[in-house]
Amino acid sequence: MKSLLKLGLAVAILYMALPTDIFAQTQTIDDKYIENDVVSLAGKKGFSFNTKAGDFLLKPYVLIQASGNFNYYDDEDLDLSEVDRVANSGFAIPNALLGFSGKAFGKVTFNFTLNAAKSGGALLQQAWFDVNMKESLRLKVGKFKTPGHQAYLVTLGETLFPSLPSSLTTRVNIPYSLNAVNPVFATGFDLGIELHGLINRKWDYGIGLFNGTGIDVNTAGKTMSDDHKWLPSLLYAGRLAFMPKGEMPSYQGNPDDLTNDKMLFALSTSYNVESESESTNDFRAGLEFAWLKDRWYFTVEGYWLNMKFTKRQQIAKAYNFWGAYAQVGYFVTDKMQLAARYDWYDRNGTNKKGVMNMPAAGFNYFFSNFNLKLQVMYQYMGRTGHATQLDRDNDALNMPMHSAIAMLQYSF
Repeated sequence: MKSLLKLGLAVAILYMALPTDIFAQTQTIDDKYIENDVVSLAGKKGFSFNTKAGDFLLKPYVLIQASGNFNYYDDEDLDLSEVDRVANSGFAIPNALLGFSGKAFGKVTFNFTLNAAKSGGALLQQAWFDVNMKESLRLKVGKFKTPGHQAYLVTLGETLFPSLPSSLTTRVNIPYSLNAVNPVFATGFDLGIELHGLINRKWDYGIGLFNGTGIDVNTAGKTMSDDHKWLPSLLYAGRLAFMPKGEMPSYQGNPDDLTNDKMLFALSTSYNVESESESTNDFRAGLEFAWLKDRWYFTVEGYWLNMKFTKRQQIAKAYNFWGAYAQVGYFVTDKMQLAARYDWYDRNGTNKKGVMNMPAAGFNYFFSNFNLKLQVMYQYMGRTGHATQLDRDNDALNMPMHSAIAMLQYSF
């Protein structure tokens, strides 16, 4: 809270110090690279401050999400009186974001975001600046989204569902003696540097170096690799996307854009050297397809994880995992969007039988005049093909069999 107060005071001082013009709510932001990965800024939400010379612009924004959650768990036939089938239920604040985006001197764009719903290092969600040498060559430095996974790269407040696919966010299962170092597919936000750009408005690329420690860590604590001499123990990540019909919007359905036609194909890969407490080397690869066509939105992703323990762990065996999902949205009215998703997850690895399948359905309603959005979803967790009942039960650990979310979001 003190950080938020200090940030508000700093903005007030900046506003009084600069000769500013306050833009009306309909003012269009004149630089598409003033981005924040939280809410859309261009043309319709909130207000901005800029110098009369036009060499500096500051755009504040807010995203608040409040949700009601219900989760019902399988008791795994434990038959214990203290086992709670209903858990992790009630009300929550998934995100309470306050941020500022802007540009300076026609070359640099920047963003800073605090998330009051988080603690520790995750309180700082983003902090970066981007040097725009030209559209095809830009350099971003700080804390931001790593290149990979369409589900993460879309704008946070404009997703099709209130929760990401479980296959992206749930840790894999390996033998219990080793389960303290089990990774997830998504690398999310991280500290690093990225070279990226848009070529001919059809090819989008990003190549970066990151700590590989995720959103919870804001300090430098990496070493050199023992297995790969002269290679720093960092996350090496890259993504290449082809958009044959022009640049793909960053939302998964927008009531103000019901006549568009855009398509995206993408490949991504990463190698996290000495990740998971310096005990594993994790290689990830992914495929993406997304299509926005009038009232329809469709996306499908597949991803692979090869997890190999470092030599000093004296475990020769490598573990391989895969996941995938497909989802579709359709605006039945100008304000209501129906959504469906099917999620697959080989959580226990390819060396064991059994796959998780998680169908979900929901709808989104947009109160456009008030910048409000209601999202409702239900998801079922199924399991199939396991060799034993124990394997089937282990796959479900810490995951609800039935889950429902109703989330109301406000943004400006």
